Amino acid sequence: MTARTVTLILTRMGSRWLLALSIALASCTDGRAPDTAACAEPAARVYDEPVADSPQPIAAPPLARREDVSDVLHGVVVPDPYRWLEDEDDPEVAAWVKAQDDWARSRLDALPEREAIRARIAELMYVERRGPPTIRGGRSFYVTKGARDEKYTYWVEYDGERRVLFNANELPEDGSITMNGIGPSPSGRYWAYSMSRNNADAATMFIRDVETGEDLPQDVIDGARYAWPSWLPDESGFYYTGLPTDPDIPPAEMPGHASVRFHRIGTPHAADVEVYPALGDPTTFIGSQVSRDGRWLVLTVSRGFDSNDVWIEDLEGRDDPGDRADFIPVVVGQPHHYGVRVHEGTLYVETDDGADRSRVMVADATKPAREHWRELIGESDGTLEAVRILGGRLVVTYLERAHSRVLTYELDGTFVRELDLPGIGTTGAVHGHPEQDTAYVGFTSYTEPARLYSTSVADGGLELFFAPDVPVDATRYETEQVWIDSKDGTKISAFVVRRKGIALDGSHRVLLYGYGGFNVSLTPGFAASAIAWLEQGGVYVVANLRGGGEYGEPWHRAGKGEHKQNTFDDFIAAAKWLIAAGYTKPGRIAIQGGSNGGLLVGAVATQAPELLGAVLCGVPLLDMIRYHKFGSGPTWISEYGSADDPDQFATLWKYSPYHRIDGQTLPPLLMLASDHDDRVDPMHARKFVAAAQHTGTDAWLRVEKNAGHGGADLVRASVDRAADSVAFARWALGAR
Repeated sequence: MTARTVTLILTRMGSRWLLALSIALASCTDGRAPDTAACAEPAARVYDEPVADSPQPIAAPPLARREDVSDVLHGVVVPDPYRWLEDEDDPEVAAWVKAQDDWARSRLDALPEREAIRARIAELMYVERRGPPTIRGGRSFYVTKGARDEKYTYWVEYDGERRVLFNANELPEDGSITMNGIGPSPSGRYWAYSMSRNNADAATMFIRDVETGEDLPQDVIDGARYAWPSWLPDESGFYYTGLPTDPDIPPAEMPGHASVRFHRIGTPHAADVEVYPALGDPTTFIGSQVSRDGRWLVLTVSRGFDSNDVWIEDLEGRDDPGDRADFIPVVVGQPHHYGVRVHEGTLYVETDDGADRSRVMVADATKPAREHWRELIGESDGTLEAVRILGGRLVVTYLERAHSRVLTYELDGTFVRELDLPGIGTTGAVHGHPEQDTAYVGFTSYTEPARLYSTSVADGGLELFFAPDVPVDATRYETEQVWIDSKDGTKISAFVVRRKGIALDGSHRVLLYGYGGFNVSLTPGFAASAIAWLEQGGVYVVANLRGGGEYGEPWHRAGKGEHKQNTFDDFIAAAKWLIAAGYTKPGRIAIQGGSNGGLLVGAVATQAPELLGAVLCGVPLLDMIRYHKFGSGPTWISEYGSADDPDQFATLWKYSPYHRIDGQTLPPLLMLASDHDDRVDPMHARKFVAAAQHTGTDAWLRVEKNAGHGGADLVRASVDRAADSVAFARWALGAR
């Protein structure tokens, strides 16, 4: 439910790997762009001047009809007057959605400052980008995007020449077909990528012969929503997580049909064999990884986002890698997270078992059971985010007060050095190879677009590798981290980004962003929409709420399940603090969030509307009584609970935004939905807008075309979405 990157990560809602991959690729789906060492920003923009030829909005669509529909759950009557809007195949639903979208877009287009805002955001998003190289067998694989390109081009370079592997800009211009590069095989002989329709999670994987530039005709993997190839060293085949393609399987049940399979190069997908069968439980994830030497196969089964089990198998001496695996348990049934890999016969484990902010444990792979583990790198004051074996050392990324630190250790755990980062910001995981000294570090902050640096694992230091020209002057702004007392006295942190020297006179428009779920950490990162907001005098604030991962697993658990109200209380406390501190006043705050963050802003809008002037709600969950019946909902039960359980129902019923509107008129609402979101069903957006409009709320439903959960796979779509959001918030907070 966070912004999209590679298909596998997308499908794992809330994965903490998301930001690491985004920074490594020097891009984000909301238009975050690489930085430049020297930028000149034009004079401060003022968007108050009306545009003479602004189009006039079309007539408002009729209110959605209400039906007398309800359920009785655990003795409670649960009304659901807009259940008919759940059926996207119903022509009446399609007509209602089109009328709503047409009306919303006509109003957005008529906002007098919208085109000026869009032009500025386009300047910030349409920039050259380049990702870090991946070296395999002397071949360098990397991605680029030209300053006017909509998508990436994938390259391979070797023997003094470079060739295009895939130019995604040649796909249909409407964005109806999306391509995601996955990566090369161990020697660089093959390159895997996936294709999906309308940027949805469902995908098909292909294998390309790097030498010929042609796809292998037999090696087409359908049901590749979770597929990520883990290659044998000889490249004869790979392990992956596969799904059936039976259209009769309901989408909400599909995760339970995932199994670990082995694909042999040169054979059809139908011949792939199950190495580990499907679990039949849609609340679980299953995945596998083979060690670089091909000896050890590690199986991971995640129980939602709470914990996971790990098994391992020694493949040495096996005649056929596709035989049914005979895994032995490493750790099973414990309420913790375990990230396990094998390197040169040693088991490395990243875990919060015995360490709230996680630590690194090791064991001999031939004796992998928990009782044989020993601590290699102990828990620190920072939250452990990522561990990589690069250049024969361990490179470890931490979050220290929600921003990045990078430390290097010998493989025996001896501390070597800390990498001297350019400032307070975010790096994500460091990118490189276990046996190569050169590694790559992305770095970004709220006011500085992402730069890509190279570093020597042996010697340290950073050297600028890539920094395209982005027209922004970061010196005009400052970021302060503040600490706020929540309702129960818990201190939460927030980043306040503002123009230098502003007066704390309560006059400023504030854009307050949050997420607060799935152990996802919100850390400093550049966003074109935030810069546009700052340039016209606004204040941009990001709150680190309970439910996220900024301060370890206890922080996550304190904002999930029966404790979910803490997340909403934290966000409300941040809004109240901004008023008390003199930044703003009630009615001058816009709250923004997407996916799980859409649930956040929907809940806060129904609980504290008096504080707010605008709500920007993207691809959200809002009907928390029926969410688990749609999309990937069953995989989130460990995070939210299920209305099928009486105790969990009581918690969900108290805050479910769709059911809590209760006749109240909410602040102006911009609902941003996607027409092909196969993760969070758009029924949430439809039903909530219908209910809000019934109470008199000025609710606009904007539906992005050819778009999945992360939006459409086009820069121009990101520009339009950001411009509409900023223009709407500015209008709602007083420009109107």
